[in-house]
Amino acid sequence: MTPRPHPLLAVDRIPATEPYLRTAGKVFRAFREQDSGCVSYGVQLPDGERWFVKEATTAAAQASLDGAWEFHRAVRHPAIVPQLHRIAVADSGRTAVVMPWRHGESLYGPARARFRALPLASVLRAVDRVLDAHLAVEAAGMVAVDLYDGAFLYDFGGDVLDLIDLDEYRPGPFVLQSDRLPGSARFMAPEEWHHGARIDIRTTVYALGRTARLLLDAGDGERAWRGTEAQLAVLERATRADPAERFAGVREFTDAWRAAT
Repeated sequence: MTPRPHPLLAVDRIPATEPYLRTAGKVFRAFREQDSGCVSYGVQLPDGERWFVKEATTAAAQASLDGAWEFHRAVRHPAIVPQLHRIAVADSGRTAVVMPWRHGESLYGPARARFRALPLASVLRAVDRVLDAHLAVEAAGMVAVDLYDGAFLYDFGGDVLDLIDLDEYRPGPFVLQSDRLPGSARFMAPEEWHHGARIDIRTTVYALGRTARLLLDAGDGERAWRGTEAQLAVLERATRADPAERFAGVREFTDAWRAAT
């Protein structure tokens, strides 16, 4: 018997996304109101496999999704949820991408408080996984853009953190051609706010330093640090206003962080 082609990974063009997905399986989640300009779906196929499908609905979202596709061709890491396949959508003239479904909760919102209440060892493992993933980002010549807590998907049952929605990551260094980069002010380096600024791997170091600082604090006010003074000193250097005073790259930062942990 000839095996049936995979309804998501072996189709290159569909008339419309949601109607097609409902013929392929059960749409068990829909994310329609997204700032990114994308609409996304969780789909369970008849064999029980679960997938995540994201479709661009605007020109800006399509440009972001195109950049993300190139990023995922260059960077692979167990913590980074990959884009595995791209489908042309006839009715919109845009594309949708297919990704494996990963169980977990975004740490942008109520889950953040639950995460911060975890044993310190679990939080430190999560931070190290973020850093390890960005060693792969650095090795591929990419820089982080729009890294924030919404990109952290934490599986409380499995005690593991994954990274999602890294759509704005891009090759670096580059010169900022707009007034600011997309992102959360709590994670953004000073240079990300200035037209003509150089954005490079030291900018990524800043975002990672802020990541560790916020994940290891017991509250949003950054007055309940759960780590050590040695770790805090590493983060102070990683997040200095002058890029030249930070660690030179993710590897140097990660090595210093691990030595202090």
